[in-house]
Amino acid sequence: MRPCTHFSGRLLHSALRLLAVGCLAASGLAHALTPADAQVLATGESDERIATLNRLAVATDDKAAATLIQAMADEAVRVQGTQVLIVRDETAVDAVTGESVALTDEAQDVTINNRMRGALETALAGMQLVGGDPERQREAALSLQRGSFDEPDVAQLPLIERALAADLDPKARQTLELAQAAVLLASEDEAQRLAAAQKLGETLQPEVRPLLLQRLETETSPAVKGALQAALSALDRTLAVGNALAQAFTGISLGSILLLAALGLAITYGLMGVINMAHGELIMIGAYATWGVQALFRNYLPGVFDWYLLAALPVAFMASALVGAAMERTVIRFLYGRPLETLLATWGISLVLMQGVRSLFGAQNVGVENPSWMSGGVTLLGNLNLPWNRIVIIGFAAAVLIGVTLLITRTRLGLFVRGVTQNRPIASCMGVNTARIDTYAFALGSGIAGLAGCALSQIGNVGPDLGQNYIVDSFMVVVLGGVGQLAGTVYAALGLGLLNKFIEGWAGAVLAKIAVLVFIIVFIQKRPQGIFAMKGRSAEA
Repeated sequence: MRPCTHFSGRLLHSALRLLAVGCLAASGLAHALTPADAQVLATGESDERIATLNRLAVATDDKAAATLIQAMADEAVRVQGTQVLIVRDETAVDAVTGESVALTDEAQDVTINNRMRGALETALAGMQLVGGDPERQREAALSLQRGSFDEPDVAQLPLIERALAADLDPKARQTLELAQAAVLLASEDEAQRLAAAQKLGETLQPEVRPLLLQRLETETSPAVKGALQAALSALDRTLAVGNALAQAFTGISLGSILLLAALGLAITYGLMGVINMAHGELIMIGAYATWGVQALFRNYLPGVFDWYLLAALPVAFMASALVGAAMERTVIRFLYGRPLETLLATWGISLVLMQGVRSLFGAQNVGVENPSWMSGGVTLLGNLNLPWNRIVIIGFAAAVLIGVTLLITRTRLGLFVRGVTQNRPIASCMGVNTARIDTYAFALGSGIAGLAGCALSQIGNVGPDLGQNYIVDSFMVVVLGGVGQLAGTVYAALGLGLLNKFIEGWAGAVLAKIAVLVFIIVFIQKRPQGIFAMKGRSAEA
């Protein structure tokens, strides 16, 4: 009987202390940190400590209380006799009075378990919400939301309500309202639980789903259970739509990257008939040119670093274009009309270029940093995140496509390029310098590859093998779209990107690649000319 009596005495003692704390809060007497509060925070039972912590965080703006709460979070509190001390750099001060105290060997560290640590983080977040700047308010609100989602506790409600009563950033307020609903979902009041379930169902946030599922398992009220099931159904529908849109966006993003990589090849291979196996290395040169411009801006123009990408675009284009012109003048111009020889020669050039880059910059990848305006993204439907760098690349691919189309169809150079590729002898008889046009056309296709490298540097690391990842896909896009057809290149790039990502979400990345390759083989067997066939004299030639 004695153990039971002892246990009952401890329960009664704890209940009396909690009652005393509640009475103090209700009577308005506890508006500042007292020695009793400090003792409870440092040495009390977990329930007592958390109740006192929440009361101090809600009911007072006393600096001593805030300092003690922060010190406990930093594990810089010791107990020496009846005093609670804050100890930093072996200097001790009384937590209540702020007076310096001589530290003795009797001072003992305060034990903080995981539950108390979580309560401290929540209290600090709530205190930071009041009077903080918008960014700090958002971070504190997210901290409160995570705590309420992980372990909903009605004791957190006064802290959240106090923060909601203050002047808050709109995004922080929205986050706090979610935290409030999560806490009310654990309330004993059925009406509050019902309202909280409806509120959480309206948010359509993916992080709400585990909370709703957990509550559904323990809920006894039919009305609340129905609201929880309705919220889960609406959330699942929204998440399914978000996943489909995310796959579509990822597919379009991949398609835009393939389009950039294949546009230059559509000129050098599609219009000129040169199987350029060094096209991937021209992409790689554009990426390294972007990295070099970034390094120059970081070292010499740090104030305008965010705009280095605008300077890198013409540099990447010119670097790859010059390398392409040198290839055409020294090797390729002797091999026109001999596709096998161009394949072997350009493959050898690709090995030379890769080894040259390894010798100059090393074999390790180099990082290219996104400008601040390309960082982050847009979040829609809760689980649909659209990164800014991908959005910008899609827009950039569209701009490059429009530019190339206008250049080929509306300019004198484009007319000469089409004339030379369709009928070289007649173009020469008309006074066209065919050798110069060949160089210009090959340099143009190579420069577009450099622009593709500039774009690719914004979504991954840059290394000597960068171009090897895109050369095969680029050829597949050009062949599938129809040799010499820019419109076919666009359809093929976007189609392959979407097809690859949707199959990848269902069967995995490896099987998706195999399925796409099989599809291309079957398609080319049935339609060798590709999506768009060449018409007129070009097709007859």
